[in-house]
This record gives sequence, structure tokens and C-alpha cells, in this order.
Amino acid sequence: MDFATIDVETANNDAASICQIGIACYSNGKLVEEWMSYVDPQMPFNRFNIGIHGITADQVKGHPTFPEVLPQLHRLLGGGIAACHTLFDKTAVHKACERDGLAPPECQWLDTVKVARRTWSQSQWGGYGLAKICAGLGYGFGHHDALEDAKAAGFVLLKAMEATGLDAKGWMKRVQEPVKQNRFSDLQPNPQGAFVGQTVVFSGRLFVARTTAAQWAADAGFDVADHPTTFTNTLVVPDDEQHRMLGEKTSSKHRKALEFIGAGAQIQIVGETVFFQTIGESGTDKHASTKKE
Repeated sequence: MDFATIDVETANNDAASICQIGIACYSNGKLVEEWMSYVDPQMPFNRFNIGIHGITADQVKGHPTFPEVLPQLHRLLGGGIAACHTLFDKTAVHKACERDGLAPPECQWLDTVKVARRTWSQSQWGGYGLAKICAGLGYGFGHHDALEDAKAAGFVLLKAMEATGLDAKGWMKRVQEPVKQNRFSDLQPNPQGAFVGQTVVFSGRLFVARTTAAQWAADAGFDVADHPTTFTNTLVVPDDEQHRMLGEKTSSKHRKALEFIGAGAQIQIVGETVFFQTIGESGTDKHASTKKE
């Protein structure tokens, strides 16, 4: 099995009050097993939660308690990757186990919100609710039913795998990285360039396109990064921004570089003209003829 997805519904604002669990299991991109059970939380229901999922105390009466369904969670999730849309479901399972003095399933938890944010640009900073993402992908489902939500999370993960080429294990690593990866990571620095081993970051509105500037820098041997770190060697800023001090309408990258410099980092902040002239001296003097009006 490649991964399983899980969703739970709760009776009240206590995460341990699980009243429904749905699990969907996937192998080679296909749904191979699904399981759902109502659960008697042995706790009161509140109106707010009932209004979300429609499950009542009468509906779960006679259904198993959480300790009685836990063996199924160990069977379906144990030893593998368990994905859920937000880690609330992980929290609920762990809280329910803690309440009853039981061991939770030993699995690797994967948040499909983090997956979506790293796959689709429209979901990076908002709009990553399960219903919103699925609507954008053309997938219809009965929201706030545990099994339906588990399968919807599975659909999101499968589509992300298809879009990126990463498998479930690859996504376990990818979600540990920033939402936005270095967009210049595919640029290979010229091994014969004069600046091999140095890293440059561009900031602000330059008089050439950022992609053009990045390519020229790579041609000169630079590694090009999106954001400054303590290992950055050069930050290139617009000419009129070079001599501004911290807080004087400088870009966020400029401010961050100044903070690093204040802490002892060796970052050189140069204006674009000087930088491109320096690159020109190393054999790539192209900027003057392409300056934007």
C-alpha cells in the first residue's frame, strides 16, 4: 500500500470526542480499500458540531467505542503513511488514545493542506480548504462525511503526485521544505565562470527581467537563490535603493540582508549597474543594450 487517508468527525470541541472515522487505502494510484464506522464517543454532542456533520447521539448509539475500533486503525494505518487534510485528524486520534490509555497507530502523518500549497499556486496562501481544492479539480463529494472526506483527501494527494511526479514518500520530504522552492534551482552555474561558488540574490524592480538577470549571473558562475541567507554573498538591488538604510522603503530581501549583516554575515549589497558591469568584465556584458525604458 502506498498510503492511506483518514478523516474523523467529532461530537464536540474536545478533539477526543470522535463520532465517525473514515479511512481510504491506496496502492499504485488506485483506491484498494475503504472503511468507515460511527463511533460512540461516550461524550455529549453539541449543536455546533451536529450542525456541521449532522451526526447525533442517537445515531451513534449501539456503535463501537473508540477502543473497539482502534485495532482497525492499527491495521489500516500502522507502518505506513497516513494522510489527512490538516492534522486535526492526527490530533483527534492521539487525544482519543491518550484519553483511553492506548497506543496510537505507528505511522507517518502527511498533511494534504501542505501538499496542496506546494502543488497549486492558487492554494499557496489561501483557498486550500478541502471543498475549495476539490471544486477546482472537478471532484464532487459529500463534505463532512468522514469516508467522503478521506477519499477527497486521497484524490487531492493523487492529483498532486500526478502534477509533480513525487510519490507519497517524496511528499513526506517535500512538505518539510518551504512552500515556494527556489525558482532558479534549475539554473546551472557556469563551471568556468569567474564567480563559481558564490550565491547571488536579486531584489526589487530591476531594469532587466529577473529571469534574464538570473541567467546572466548563472553564466558568470553564480548560484542564484530566491531569498538571502547567512550564506549569501551578494544581494543586487535597484540603483536607487543601494544606499538606503534599514526601514527606508527598502525591500524585504534588502532588510533581511541588512539584519544578517548586522549579525556578522558577509553579504555585499550592490546596485544593479555595478553588478552587471562586474559580470560584463567576466565576459557577459549584455545589460546596457537591454535596459528597459
